[in-house]
Amino acid sequence: MFTAFCLMGCSSSEDNPEEQPNNPTPSEDFFYYGADLSYVNEMEDCGATYKNTNNTVQDPFQIFANAGTNLVRVRLWHNPTWTDYSNIEDVKQTIQRAKSLGMKVLLDFHYSDTWADPETQEIPTAWIPEINNTTTLGSLLYDYTLETLNDLNNSGLNPDMVQVGNEINGMILQQGDLVWPIDWNRNSFLLNKGIQAIRDFSQQHSIDIEIMLHIAQPENGLWWFEQASQNGVTDYDWIGLSYYPIWSSYDLNNVGSALSSLISTYDKKLMIVETAYPFTLDNADEANNILGSDALINGLPATQQGQLNYLLQLETVVKEAGGEGIIYWEPAWVSTNCSTLWGQGSHWDNATLFDHNNKANLGMQFYNGSQTNNQ
Repeated sequence: MFTAFCLMGCSSSEDNPEEQPNNPTPSEDFFYYGADLSYVNEMEDCGATYKNTNNTVQDPFQIFANAGTNLVRVRLWHNPTWTDYSNIEDVKQTIQRAKSLGMKVLLDFHYSDTWADPETQEIPTAWIPEINNTTTLGSLLYDYTLETLNDLNNSGLNPDMVQVGNEINGMILQQGDLVWPIDWNRNSFLLNKGIQAIRDFSQQHSIDIEIMLHIAQPENGLWWFEQASQNGVTDYDWIGLSYYPIWSSYDLNNVGSALSSLISTYDKKLMIVETAYPFTLDNADEANNILGSDALINGLPATQQGQLNYLLQLETVVKEAGGEGIIYWEPAWVSTNCSTLWGQGSHWDNATLFDHNNKANLGMQFYNGSQTNNQ
């Protein structure tokens, strides 16, 4: 998730839950239509139910699969003590639900016990004693990454892609306020240890897992990947970007130039792994909404049609730049009686792909593109 959060982070198949979508092998022009569904297990335990476009209660993973979602992203925290979610058992449940419906999975290692973002890269508590011992810290990161992948493999739950960190604009595995400038001797060593763990796992098990590095906002990707490349961080497959126009210097008219520049410069695949747009400015609960009127761009209103049009326009921009996917961040983080670190309810209820009655809204039609473009 992003700094602002952490600082306050219908087709006929809908009527047939047994009908499973195809899980095609990506071709050269394949496009990922993704959803970060990390919150769903918690929301359901908090009493949330979800309705498809026919206003029929249905498993939310089934709703997304039927709509055309072909990639599910899920976050993993090392040892969260303030929540029972986003730990390995919760992640296993999410991967199982996604895989059972034919959707691929992007596993997002935060390498933290809590939210990691451009302002916070808090080292796991268990690793603090080694924070100034880069060699030992790299071994801890390597072992944890490899052990996690082996654990998932033993359960038959291998991810298809893995993020080495989340919104790693700043140096990873720090404590408290981030230190600038980045110490690239330390940062590149640690990132490459995470990358090595994934490559070693893939080789040991003959499983092809793609590696992603994730930066918040395209303008930050321009300088970050330049510095990373200069410091020997090159063995990855995907450039992942968060793109929230409210925190970016780019709008839909010019963001494509940054995307195409990254793709051509580093010869990597590129995906927007976090984005969102409000379908209303109304608030459903006591938790203040993060995306308000200042999040609106390009004349697109905070309506269901405005939300859909934002996604369709972004899709066009990403494809024309040579990008290969878009993931909507937490489209199912609806309002419940449960609380976050910051308040009761959801800070995202006006930016989900469900209305305030938890019925799938027009924005869900974004996923229709996978049914026509990826055949």
